[in-house]
Amino acid sequence: MLRKQTYPKPNSDNQRFHLQTHLEHLAGAMLKAVGQALFSAGLQHPKFTAQEKKAEDYEVRTYHATKWISTSLSGMQWDAAMNAGFRRLFNYIQGNNQSKVKVEMTAPVSCRVDPGSGPACETQFTVSFYIPEEHQANPPAPADPQVFVEHRKEFTAYVRTYGGFSNEKLKHEELQKLVESLKRDRAPYIDEPYYAAGYDSPFKLTNRRNEVWILKKEEQKQ
Repeated sequence: MLRKQTYPKPNSDNQRFHLQTHLEHLAGAMLKAVGQALFSAGLQHPKFTAQEKKAEDYEVRTYHATKWISTSLSGMQWDAAMNAGFRRLFNYIQGNNQSKVKVEMTAPVSCRVDPGSGPACETQFTVSFYIPEEHQANPPAPADPQVFVEHRKEFTAYVRTYGGFSNEKLKHEELQKLVESLKRDRAPYIDEPYYAAGYDSPFKLTNRRNEVWILKKEEQKQ
């Protein structure tokens, strides 16, 4: 049984003031956490430049060079890799880093997929959180050897957005739809790696946002 937290009865106006201030700060922190969990409100996103839209079923974005905190896993189950990777990175932002500082949650949680060379080969998944602006210049060094700071160069991606609760089957279906759209438009793209991105906590039930990204094949300069 959970014990109800109690506070000593204040015996002066000064104590009442400090107790009220403490409770207000506590309530504010709880509301912020709940708000972010339910609505993904106030989360920082990586900056990108949207290209001129040429189709209704996908976007073209050029993401700026940024730093992400990442972890890589090998396996054959996309969802299991996402869950395990998320836990490692969540521990990092909760203070399991060499500076022992908490880092704000951001969105999206991205997952790069490097498929294995055959149907029975393991795929490599790299799960990543965008590092917020205040830590971009000097991110806290990870304490977990399986976690690393990733320096992403500028890249351009075709992005397809879909709703609901995503899973491995849906990701593959949405990726195939995006591939079909790119072939229809004769857009140059790279087969692999590809990405999935999620913006919402599991506690958010409606208006969920998921994406799949396929990288644009850049023209070789003469």
